Amino acid sequence: MGTKKSAADLTSDLKKKRKVGFSSIDAGVEANDCIKIFLVSSKEEVDVEESCCIDPIDLNRFFGEDGKVYGYKDLKINIWMSSISFHAYADITSASTADGGKGNTDLKSALQSIFGESLLESQDDFLQTFSKETQYIRDVSSSGKVVQFKNPGDHQSGASNVEVIHLPVTSIAVGELYGRLVPLVLLLVDGSSPIDISDPKWEIYLMVQKTDQKGDSNSKLLGFATVYRFYQYPDSSRLRISQMLILPPYQGQGHGRHLLEVLNSVAIAENVHDMAIEEPSDYLQQLRTCIDTLRLLALDAIKPAVDSVVSHLIQENLSKKTCKFESDPPSALVEEVRKTLKINKKQFLQCWEVLIYLQLDLNNKKLVDNYRTLISDRTKSDVLGKDSGTGGKQVIEVPNDYDHEMTFVMFRPRGSEKMDGIETEVNKNQTNQEEQLNQLVDERMNEITEVAGKVTQHRG
Repeated sequence: MGTKKSAADLTSDLKKKRKVGFSSIDAGVEANDCIKIFLVSSKEEVDVEESCCIDPIDLNRFFGEDGKVYGYKDLKINIWMSSISFHAYADITSASTADGGKGNTDLKSALQSIFGESLLESQDDFLQTFSKETQYIRDVSSSGKVVQFKNPGDHQSGASNVEVIHLPVTSIAVGELYGRLVPLVLLLVDGSSPIDISDPKWEIYLMVQKTDQKGDSNSKLLGFATVYRFYQYPDSSRLRISQMLILPPYQGQGHGRHLLEVLNSVAIAENVHDMAIEEPSDYLQQLRTCIDTLRLLALDAIKPAVDSVVSHLIQENLSKKTCKFESDPPSALVEEVRKTLKINKKQFLQCWEVLIYLQLDLNNKKLVDNYRTLISDRTKSDVLGKDSGTGGKQVIEVPNDYDHEMTFVMFRPRGSEKMDGIETEVNKNQTNQEEQLNQLVDERMNEITEVAGKVTQHRG
C-alpha cells in the first residue's frame, strides 16, 4: 500500500515539474544581428565603434541552416580587420552562457570558416601587426608588373600614385596575401568562393596607392581583381574576371572604374579573344555597360548601324507587326567589336540597346513605344527562347499531393486538342507569364535609362 504524500511534498513535486516542463527555450539570435565587422588602418581605431563598419552580404550563412547563434545571452561580437596586414581579431562578449536545448554554438569554429588563419586569438598579437607589417603590401607587390598608374590629383602633403599591379597567384607570398583577402571576398562578393591558387591560369591585379613622405614610401591596398585565363582554340586565350572588389573605405571614388578600364587595356594589349565577367553584381554590370558604351561610341562603324535601326523604328509600328523586327547589330560589326575592343557578343547586345536609346527622340511617343516593344521582344526571347509562340512546348504549374512545392509539367498542344483542367492552367500560366515579362521589361527599361543618363553625363 502506498503512503499518502503531505501537502508540502505535493508542493515540492509541483515546483520540480514546473521547472522541468516550463524551462525557457533558446530561440537563438541571428548572426547578422550580433556581429559587426570593422576595417581599421591603425591600432588607435580598434575598439572605436565610429571606425569603418563594413556591411556584409549575409553572415547568417556561416552559422548553420537557420543562421542563428545559440547558447548565449546578450551576445555581441565585434570583429576588427586590419587594412594593413588583413589579419583579424574577434572581441566576443555575452552576459551569460546556457544550453537552452540547442547547445552552444562553437563561435571559434564558425568565425574561422570565414577568416581562416588570418583570425588571431590574442588582441595584443593583432595590435602588434600594425607596427610589424606596415610594409606588407609593398613587399608582396614589389615583384609584380605595374600595368598602369594614374595621378588622383591629391593635393595633400606628399606625392600619391595609384598603380595596378599584375601578379600570378601561384607564388607563396601572393598566395598568402590572397588567403588573407578571402574573408573580404566571402563577406562582400555575392556567391563567391576562394579561387584555386595552385592553378597557374589564375592571376590577380592589385590596385595599390603609393605614398612617399619624407623619403619613406608606403603602399595601401585599395582593391583587387582575380582573373582566369582560358585557352581559346587555336592559339589565343580568353580573360574572365572572377572577383572584383574595391575595399569599402575607398568605394565611390572612381577606383572600380579605373580598375575595369585597366583590365580592358590588358585584354587589348595582349590581343586576347575577348573578356568576360563571371556573374557580375548589378552595380558592376551597370558600370561595365557604361564604360563599354562609351568605348563603342568612339568606334566609327557604330553610328551608321544604330541610325539604321532608329530609322526603322521611326517608320514601323512594331505593336502591329506580325513578324519580329530584326534589330540586332550586323554580324560583321559584332566581330569587329570583339576584335578591336574585346567585348563579347552578349555584352555588346547589352550596350547595343543603350546605344539605340541614346539616339531616340524621347518626345516622339510612337518611337518610344516601338523601342519598348523591341525591348519586350528581346526580353521574351531571352526568357522563353526564340520559339515563344503557343505552338511550341509549354510549361505549367500543377499542385501535387506530396509537399507544398509545385510540380512543373511540359507538354506540346496538338491542333485544337483540349485537355480538361490543363487548358485552364495554361491560360492562368500565360497571364502570370505576361505579368512577369512586363515587370522584367520595366526593370530593363529602367536599367537602360540609368546607364544612358550616366553616359550622357560623362560625355558632357
